[in-house]
Amino acid sequence: MASNLASQTHPARQRVRLERTFNAAIEQVWELWTTKDGIESWWGPDGFEVKVRKLDFRPGGELLYDMTAIAPDQIEFMKKAGMPLTTPSFVNYTEVVPLTRFAFTQLVDFIPNVKPYKVAMTVEFDANPQAVRMVVTLDAMHDEYWTKMAVMGWENELDKLAKLLKPA
Repeated sequence: MASNLASQTHPARQRVRLERTFNAAIEQVWELWTTKDGIESWWGPDGFEVKVRKLDFRPGGELLYDMTAIAPDQIEFMKKAGMPLTTPSFVNYTEVVPLTRFAFTQLVDFIPNVKPYKVAMTVEFDANPQAVRMVVTLDAMHDEYWTKMAVMGWENELDKLAKLLKPA
């Protein structure tokens, strides 16, 4: 009975899992996730630009960045949704195991008429000399529509990451 009460007060959040394998060195993949230049090179869905304002990559550290709609379709989407073209974002790193895994929470405070809340995300790497397998696990958003939008965004971002990791 006590566990049922706990689940009613803190319901388990649905998680979404995305997986990719890259023919790249783990150090290269890690750098693209953990440096200002790396993050700015691929983070943000197509039609958006990301500018990192602060990056302190350690447990308890923060990532502060601005994401700006720069393409006509994305600008139109943001305007129709009643959202500003530039949204500041706040990430708090909760775990860092170099070249293996990291986790963070991100504040979702940009959706009109939705009370701010946090989503958790974990990125895990399994590397061998030929490839890096990466598993990204993220909390579902507050409803199905925004969860779908988040998954589409991350799928697009991971495609951009894959293009950066293609051998020359």
